[in-house]
Formats: sequence, C-alpha cells, structure tokens
Amino acid sequence: MRLVIGSDHAGWSLKNTVMEHARSLGHEVLDAGSYDDKPVDFPDIAREVTSKVTSGEVQRGIMVCGTGVGASIAANKVKGIRAAVCHDVHSAHQSVEHDDVNVMCIGAQIVGPWLAKDLITSYLAAEFSTDEDCRRRVEKLHAMEANS
Repeated sequence: MRLVIGSDHAGWSLKNTVMEHARSLGHEVLDAGSYDDKPVDFPDIAREVTSKVTSGEVQRGIMVCGTGVGASIAANKVKGIRAAVCHDVHSAHQSVEHDDVNVMCIGAQIVGPWLAKDLITSYLAAEFSTDEDCRRRVEKLHAMEANS
C-alpha cells in the first residue's frame, strides 16, 4: 500500500519509527513533514497529508502529533477524509473495518514506539467491511459531508 505520513513538532520524535515500521511491513511511504522539532502548525501538515489521500496519490495516511486530537480535527475538515485518533489496537483496525477511516492519528505523548508499531500494523492490515450495515453507515457519512 502507498501511504503518506506526517507529524507536527510534537509528533516528530515518533514519526521516524512510524515510517520505518510501515516500510518494514512492505508499504511505500511518502513523508509530508515535519522534518525537525521546530514548531509547525498541525493544520498545515494535515493539509499535506489529506491532499495526497483525497487525490488518490496514496491509499491511506497517518498523522502523529502530541495527542492525535488536533491532527484528527484538522484532517476531518477535509472533504473525503475520515480520520480517527487510535491509541489502542482494536480502534486501529475497527476504524477501518467499520468506518472506512483513511487517516489514522496517534499521539506521541500518549503512545510510545512499541505501541505505535502495533497500531500501524493493525491499521494497515485492516480492510473496510463488506457488511451491509457498515457500508450503509459510511454512505450516510458521505451524505452528511455532501450536505454541509
């Protein structure tokens, strides 16, 4: 799978671990910044990540910030993005399986490298369910987005 991974300065310390792990699983990774620990605004990184997802250049994105919350809020402002904060393995795979999440957000101040690797593995292995209920609910999300 082709991915884009981005972080703000608060997530920068974990981003390389996330990128290396995704590559070790056989995925192609694009780096959307940041490139050091100098302050950067997470909405700018979210714009970089989400533009690659919505254009179809990549299949999914991962954002790392301090808590994952700001990244998720920013990413969800973009039409076509379904972002979720995932700090446990169950949420990491179920967000894709049930909600067709295309951007996972994690917090470097919340999870360490070991858990981050498990989250990445779970998120990237998950596939959107063929279950009619899940499909119907995601279609309703699309309709809500179209009417806002």
